Amino acid sequence: MTDGLPAPAYQIDPINGSPAQQDEAGVLSYRQLIWRRFRKNRMGMVAGALLIVCYTIAVGAPFVAPYHYNDVDVLVRHVPPQSLHLSIEHGFYVYGIQTIRNVETLEMEFAIDTKTIFPVSFLFMDNNGNRHLLGSEGPFFLLGTDRMGRDLLSRIIFGARVSMSIGLVGVFLSLILGSLLGTVSGYFGGWMDHLIQRIVELLASFPPIPLWMALGAAVPAGWTSIETYLGITIILSIVSWGGLAREIRGKVLVYREQEFALAALAAGASHWYIITRHLLPGCYSHIIVIATLAIPGMILGETALSFLGLGIRPPMTSWGVLLEEAQRVTVLLHYPWLLYPAVPVLLVVIAFNFLGDALRDAADPYAN
Repeated sequence: MTDGLPAPAYQIDPINGSPAQQDEAGVLSYRQLIWRRFRKNRMGMVAGALLIVCYTIAVGAPFVAPYHYNDVDVLVRHVPPQSLHLSIEHGFYVYGIQTIRNVETLEMEFAIDTKTIFPVSFLFMDNNGNRHLLGSEGPFFLLGTDRMGRDLLSRIIFGARVSMSIGLVGVFLSLILGSLLGTVSGYFGGWMDHLIQRIVELLASFPPIPLWMALGAAVPAGWTSIETYLGITIILSIVSWGGLAREIRGKVLVYREQEFALAALAAGASHWYIITRHLLPGCYSHIIVIATLAIPGMILGETALSFLGLGIRPPMTSWGVLLEEAQRVTVLLHYPWLLYPAVPVLLVVIAFNFLGDALRDAADPYAN
């Protein structure tokens, strides 16, 4: 009681539990509420920062990578990873390598030559006049080389441009298909709804990998690398829009019966206006979450197709192409560093899943 008046009954803020912050939440926009809730999820923030770094590295691949992804040197094939050292006298440096012939297999093997030191320079300029973040006058293979003497680290960095961009482009195309067809299916109903839902069920009835293989095998062998890239992206988009369409349909079925949609229809608004101005905006948060969770599936789909030899083809490289080169047992026994491309695949997929979970929780800022 205050001056004979009852104390105000504050509603506890479900986000912070504070009446003062409840008043603040009342003046914040929906986007601000989502951002405030999202930044409290540490794993989501770390995952988002990691993905920003990965995409930045992929965009700047010619500068970040020590070599071009297709620089071939058979004299340094299957060189094991070199260690980066630091000393006061030399700064960053790597040891040289020396060639030794195995008397049993007669294969050329490489060993560390501790008597030879090659300094590692920042903003290194190669013989072609191109600058790289790190480089050296001597052999500089931090993750080793493959069977053609190509630097594995450079190929992983350049491969990120293909694998990670396929996730974004593929999800963008599937979002367009899923959002529009799902909205049309839920809004109009009738035969259009039945037709779209039967197509969705048909796509969902096929196992993913055999369907990817069948569609990937349909890509003409004479296509260029860019045409193959676009073809794989479209294939992954075609087979992945059904789930989003069905979820958007369910939300539109609810929204079309709400007062704002019925009032717009009674006022003479066109169907296109109602769909684009009233129904789709209500699904934006859901679409963003679904897109974030769908990107890992796209990346894994490209990796699986390329691993099976039905996806991206050389000379273009991707993480799937790199893993395809490491599928033989002899590679696992003698050259285990060729499995390193699996590490960025795992990191990016896990990061997208954490980011998607964080966005899903933040999309409803009023939830407990």
